[in-house]
Amino acid sequence: MITIEQLKELKDRVDALNHYLGIEEKKVELEEEQLRTQAPDFWDNPKDAEAQMKKVKDIQKWIDGYKEAKTATDEVEVAFDFYKEEMITEAEVDEAYTSALSLIEGLELRNMLRQEADGMSAVLKINAGAGGTEAQDWAQMLMRMYQRWAEAHQYKLTISNFQDGDEAGIKTVTMEIEGDTAYGYLKSENGVHRLVRVSPYNAQGKRMTSFASVFVTPLVDDSIEVVIDKSKLSWDTFRSSGAGGQNVNKVETGVRLRYQYVDPDTGEEEEILIENTETRKQLENRENALRLLRSQLYDRAMKKRMEAQAKIEAGKKKIEWGSQIRSYVFDDRRVKDHRTNYQTSDVTGVMDGKIDEFIKAYLMEFADAPV
Repeated sequence: MITIEQLKELKDRVDALNHYLGIEEKKVELEEEQLRTQAPDFWDNPKDAEAQMKKVKDIQKWIDGYKEAKTATDEVEVAFDFYKEEMITEAEVDEAYTSALSLIEGLELRNMLRQEADGMSAVLKINAGAGGTEAQDWAQMLMRMYQRWAEAHQYKLTISNFQDGDEAGIKTVTMEIEGDTAYGYLKSENGVHRLVRVSPYNAQGKRMTSFASVFVTPLVDDSIEVVIDKSKLSWDTFRSSGAGGQNVNKVETGVRLRYQYVDPDTGEEEEILIENTETRKQLENRENALRLLRSQLYDRAMKKRMEAQAKIEAGKKKIEWGSQIRSYVFDDRRVKDHRTNYQTSDVTGVMDGKIDEFIKAYLMEFADAPV
């Protein structure tokens, strides 16, 4: 049974949300933005109209989210009074409290996503590390984990490139996860994920360590301008592999894009390589590959701006691509994030996509840090 202090804290948090989310200001802003959609020539420019409708929808989402949290908190207070009059049970009060707390925490977490790209969809790529079949199996386990996470959050997930492992698992996979704030949440997954377990692929039953790299970038849509120098583009084609039926290997529908990227600050050159086997049509795969290139170029430009502005507090561990961020130790029933020190014994739950507590811990500590 919750205490009167817990009820007071809940009310204080929802009142604080009203203040720092600027709900009253958002209501005024919503009316102003809705008026713009009523102009006679509003749909003359579909691209601008869609951007305006998205803006209205985003403001409305904050207002509705707060309203839902406030209503749930009021219901907890009513339930608390009903319990004192023996009209409902302790369990019913606790259930109402848990529901309200979840809504409040969800809004608080979303409010941490303040950076430019946080509201975007995400491109998530997994590469198996050294270690053969064991590492490739681990890469596929991570793929399933993120698929389950996306499904639980009702995000649309599309596999844009997939390469089978030699005997089991996968060598690499690229997934597009579409939905509001998908990148803001998944940016916490950037880095190397380490697995420790008794390997089913080891005849001696030895405990083995495997690694897989996860790389997350925002998925850029047509509303964001990204310049691609076509003179630095080249293409290869190949036969797709993996799931897709008997015809998938008969024609060269897979595309391999190579882009000679030049760092605008240092002048250093680097080749960006993107493969796409999303569809059975080469032209569509070319378009998808270009979209992924635009996402990578945008991500690089965004990070440069963030790194120039960000001032990370002393003592915080710097998060960089290539660092080991999390260990999954199956035998000890432990998953630990080395950046935040958050850990859980629910290994099965984590591998079924329950990673929100890791994401929350990361955002609470590193919300304003470049990733």
